[in-house]
Amino acid sequence: MSLSRQGRHYLLIGGIQWLLDWAVMVVLSHWGMPVEPANIAGRVCGAMLGFWLNGRITFAGDDTRVGRRQFLRFVLMWLLTTAISTWSIGAIDDAVGLKWTWLAKPGVEVVLGGLGFLLSRHWVYRR
Repeated sequence: MSLSRQGRHYLLIGGIQWLLDWAVMVVLSHWGMPVEPANIAGRVCGAMLGFWLNGRITFAGDDTRVGRRQFLRFVLMWLLTTAISTWSIGAIDDAVGLKWTWLAKPGVEVVLGGLGFLLSRHWVYRR
């Protein structure tokens, strides 16, 4: 499977994931939930959608699969990127406030998305 095809699908699915993640974080923090748990809730919603779609569409191939081993790898990757994201979002909130945090979240997630692509392509979905 070509890198450009995987990249296009990953960006499309990632965009959908990101919109869901960001919307959940903004709504929950707007309703008064601290940004750290709101961020985690948003990332959980995006992850549930993304694991399945990326496994079935983006990285589908003869040498990949969506099973228990891949899910455990995905969870490990998700825990790492969620810890980095949540720490970053909390630090930004402390430094410049909630509205700037809402604006900064997309940038944080783009960087982590690049890391997620590499890990997913070469580790998560491999048999």
